Amino acid sequence: FYHMDLYGSKDRFDIFPEELSGRADRSLGDMRKESALSSKKVQRPQEVGYDLEKEVAELAKMYGLDEDREKELEFLGGHLEKVESRRPPACTEKAGSQGSIYNSSSSSSVKDPSQSTKQQGLHDEASQGEKQSKARADDEAESNIWSRGGLSSGGMSDEWNSQAVSEEEEEEEEEAADVFCSTCKIPIRAFDKLFGEHKDHEVAQLPSAVESEKEEIHKNMCRLEEQIAQMENVASHLEEIFITVEENFGRQEQNFEVHYNDAVQVLAQKYEEQLEALGEEKRQKLEALYEQLVNCGKHLDTCKELTDETQELFLENDKAEFMKVKSFNLFFPPYNYRLEEFLKKEVDLKLSTLPDFEERVIDVSEVEQLMNSINAIPAPCAPVINPQTPNAATGTSLRVCWGLFSDDTVECYQLCYKTVSNERHSDEQAEHTLKVKETYCTITDLLPNTQYEFWVSALNASGISPPSERAVYVTAPSPPTIKNKKIQSCENGALVCWESRDINPVDSYTVELSKLTDEENDDIITESIVGIPNCEVLIHLQPTQKYHICVRAHNLGGSSERSEPVLIHTTGTCFYLNEDTAHPLLAILDDGFTISCDELENPECDLPVYDNSFTRCIAILGSLIPFPGKHYWEVEVEEDTEYRTGVAYENTPRHGHLGANNSSWCMRHIITPSRHKYEFLHSGMTPDIRITVPPQRIGILLDYENCRLSFFNADLAQHLYTFNSHFQHYVHPCFALETPGILRIHTGITTPPWTVL
Repeated sequence: FYHMDLYGSKDRFDIFPEELSGRADRSLGDMRKESALSSKKVQRPQEVGYDLEKEVAELAKMYGLDEDREKELEFLGGHLEKVESRRPPACTEKAGSQGSIYNSSSSSSVKDPSQSTKQQGLHDEASQGEKQSKARADDEAESNIWSRGGLSSGGMSDEWNSQAVSEEEEEEEEEAADVFCSTCKIPIRAFDKLFGEHKDHEVAQLPSAVESEKEEIHKNMCRLEEQIAQMENVASHLEEIFITVEENFGRQEQNFEVHYNDAVQVLAQKYEEQLEALGEEKRQKLEALYEQLVNCGKHLDTCKELTDETQELFLENDKAEFMKVKSFNLFFPPYNYRLEEFLKKEVDLKLSTLPDFEERVIDVSEVEQLMNSINAIPAPCAPVINPQTPNAATGTSLRVCWGLFSDDTVECYQLCYKTVSNERHSDEQAEHTLKVKETYCTITDLLPNTQYEFWVSALNASGISPPSERAVYVTAPSPPTIKNKKIQSCENGALVCWESRDINPVDSYTVELSKLTDEENDDIITESIVGIPNCEVLIHLQPTQKYHICVRAHNLGGSSERSEPVLIHTTGTCFYLNEDTAHPLLAILDDGFTISCDELENPECDLPVYDNSFTRCIAILGSLIPFPGKHYWEVEVEEDTEYRTGVAYENTPRHGHLGANNSSWCMRHIITPSRHKYEFLHSGMTPDIRITVPPQRIGILLDYENCRLSFFNADLAQHLYTFNSHFQHYVHPCFALETPGILRIHTGITTPPWTVL
């Protein structure tokens, strides 16, 4: 078979080969020949401009000249027509007789001026000599120019230099093409768009047109790649069908040969049986004829004996003796009596057997049955179902494969499957049956992260095979659901939580991060974290960035689709309020970051509480801040509300007040008849600090590395107090209300520069 991968990845994109590659390795003699050929083309003035421009381009590529040299050669080629037009007729004839004027060796085409003068004196016509001398001088000047590749102007005459400079100035005045005509599909000058034939055409900037054309070529290449992939798949499938046809033909041929040998063996056996029966019949006939022949001989002997005795009696003269012989004797009966008795015997003159043999016909019914059974092949053996290939399933489909390790002929396969259930009556699950021609099948419309049991049987005209052993396949999981309200982040990381939508457990999860630098990079995965066993992960991120985060679930069948992305900003610390810790009288509003309390008559009320809720202090904890470094948030308060705010350990007592123990640090606001009192409590102790301006927006800075907890008046950028304490564990933000009112928490704020102490 031919290899079907005819197009390698490198060959597919190498569609613009260098046409002139390999020319640089040619010998110097070949280059001189090409130079001579090019010089012959220049001799015709009407073709000088076109042929020279083409030849210069080829020479530039062949000798590796840079763009500047190429432009200069084009410049010289543009003026060659004018030079030829000014040349006298004798010069043209001389150029035709001497061959190429573009030979790289000027010594071969130019002679010494003194020698030329002497030779001119030998001619009879002075005028003709002058013309030839002038033509040789022109040839020498032009030959020197082309021998230097157009790079040196030392051999040019003053007239030539002046003309070249003037022509160069004229060309510089001409404006180069800088726009692209979309209608004519050619580059044009901007002047032509304003006043030329392209005035009414649609134009575009040349760089944008080039980029657009490259993008179009890239799209066409992608489409070509897709077509190539499709054709390769079709060719691969045709190869499989071709192999299957060959295998089926081999099995049919072998089956036909076996049946043919059986039929020949039966015919040979029938032949031997009939031949043996024919020989037995022959033996019986010959024995019967032989016995009849022996009896006939005995009868003839008796007749002959009686005949001889009768003749002897007739010759006897003695009558008495004759009668004596005829007389009866008991021991010797008379001759006449014996003759009469012999004649009384009936002689069988019929043949005991006929020479013809019985017509025998070979019974070929058994052979006919064998011949008819050539197409009546036996039922196939049981197929062997393959185990599931990892990462080959989706959330709603499975690809099942099997094989037949025998030479049986199969017309189709019968695939059966049902859902695997852990319940007692799992056998009552509905079975589904499919008939397929190939040894594989893709089943759709399945449930995500669900186990299915498969078995397969082979069928042909003779019947169905026994079922294969049963194999269990599992579909890929459903996309997880990220808990947006449970996401925590800071400037250097984020804690992402999610939940599985499947009943059955999954093997692991993968978190995919996309850094958003502009709108075009929304779907570019910049990082993936694999092998996550639980439904949460702590991710290290870069400060002041935006990320899209998605999660995939994995099992043996494959990976799920991406979850709905969530947007995370690493501009500051973000956390959420833990409702399980809230006092029953404390309410969390819809935004999730505002707490309120309407009544405080009986804080120790009989309302239902959680096991982790505060029972005495009307407080709530925020989520754990598990990131090292600095964390900043703000609390908006009302001037007439008494409150507490700070941080606490996870195990802070729920039946006590914040700041009254060694597991919490907080700022407390109390309204007295004379003033607003502020306390900074830890283990029930507070320093004596007076704050003259009541803060309405409190900034809290938690610094794990420097073991500090600082409070600020965010409106005035004023430092209030700092706890210097070594935090043995990560802490939770905490908030409490001691009078009816509300507190608003603001997260995700960049740490202000004035918080640096």
